[in-house]
Amino acid sequence: MTSFPYFRLRGLAAAMASLLVAQSVDAVERLTFTLPVLDESISLDLSRATNARELIDSNPDLQELDLVGDGSVQKLIESLLTAPLPEETSSIVRQSLGHPLFEQLLLAVSELVEVKGLPAHTSGRMISEALTAAYRDDQPHLLGFLRQVPGDELSINLQALAFYAKRLRANQDDARALAQKGTAAKPVSSTIVAAAASGWTRSQRSVAVNHRPQPLQVTEIVPTTRSNGRLIVISHGLWDEPSSFEGWAYLLAAHGYSVLLPDHPGSDAKQQELMIKGKQPPPASEELRLRPMDVTAVIDAVETGNLLSGSSVQTDSVAIVGHSWGATAALQLGGLQTTSRKLSARCQDPRDPDRNLSWILQCSWLKGADQGSLADPRVRTAVVVSPPLRLLFDEASGPSMHAKLLLVSGTRDWVVPSDPEAVVPLRKGQPLANGHRIVLASGGDHFNLRAPVGAEEPPILGPLILAWVNDHLGITDSLSFKGGGWGHQRVPLMDVTSQL
Repeated sequence: MTSFPYFRLRGLAAAMASLLVAQSVDAVERLTFTLPVLDESISLDLSRATNARELIDSNPDLQELDLVGDGSVQKLIESLLTAPLPEETSSIVRQSLGHPLFEQLLLAVSELVEVKGLPAHTSGRMISEALTAAYRDDQPHLLGFLRQVPGDELSINLQALAFYAKRLRANQDDARALAQKGTAAKPVSSTIVAAAASGWTRSQRSVAVNHRPQPLQVTEIVPTTRSNGRLIVISHGLWDEPSSFEGWAYLLAAHGYSVLLPDHPGSDAKQQELMIKGKQPPPASEELRLRPMDVTAVIDAVETGNLLSGSSVQTDSVAIVGHSWGATAALQLGGLQTTSRKLSARCQDPRDPDRNLSWILQCSWLKGADQGSLADPRVRTAVVVSPPLRLLFDEASGPSMHAKLLLVSGTRDWVVPSDPEAVVPLRKGQPLANGHRIVLASGGDHFNLRAPVGAEEPPILGPLILAWVNDHLGITDSLSFKGGGWGHQRVPLMDVTSQL
């Protein structure tokens, strides 16, 4: 997931209306909001309203609210319904039609929106046609779009938002309880953190690969003094880039590791930029296969001397560090097998109690899931931060993994929540709980655990990653996972494996 953000369409409501099928019917005349907690609804007449003032005049309650609020309701409606949509919106939707990621996004909204008079549908075809008509009528905003939606009445049930919030809370409760009972690791010493300020050099390399039409761009960060001869590859998440994780690499290189950070061109920040401009569709399911192949190709390039040339770096015992989708790739490389079984069984139920935002991405992998088992025996260990994994992987393959895992999850991660995606798979008695460890970051979310260039403070997880890799690649250093001292003062880190 940026790791795993979302389509930057102007408002979720625009996506909602795509839950329709194209038919020759009249446009929706009324928009009704059912309010949470209160047993009340607000109905707006779309048939005769082309601006915020006309919408307010169609509803006496809104008129009164706007009068009492000195025009605040009109300003709110203008910002929500009549603000211009980005010019690229139509292109984004056209590029996304029929794409699994887009269809899963629409399915997630299906509990929130109902169009009376039409069956629900997730192709997105109607959103494209309604947007085209809105621009044609010189109404390039959400109100103009809604006026083109076919059906009898569009109902937005905001009560569903309360359900989503409650489910998210439930998907974080176990991790928060474990963190409250756990003992935080002792914060790392300032001398270890300070080492990341020097002792390394950075360069950019390009390496040709067989599985992509263009060369991979790879950032090399290598030690300038003592090299321990070991290699670490860091894989970024969806719509992210290597620079978001260079803080980890600086610390690792300062302690002797050669670190490579490949850019995954089919799902990186550049791909997101092109998608937002309507020039590319969302990432294809084949990226599930191509991303771990990128990492394997990078290791191969070290073996052949095309990367880290002139160095004596071992490639038969490598560590992989990944965040979000990059962590999923690390699991694949470490020997965890993928399967379409759970994806087929659970992806179409928007009320599934374990459903979370990462399932939008995971369910888009259905087509390529059975071709995603791409273990690389050279991978000795992996640190996986916030990996979407619950639906994709066959946990029964856990005991046969050749790599030992450290799974890190933030207790405030709403993109890949801790309970279904981290705690449950590693509970005692589960096949994946086979000597692997789980560390919870109390207060960590999906984004603050990264280590971007120019960050104001040292990376939260850098010392933890260093300690784990030291132990599992047999490096004697001032820091080890078993020895502790890899914690963080502001975001407590705790190994809760024994509590599961």
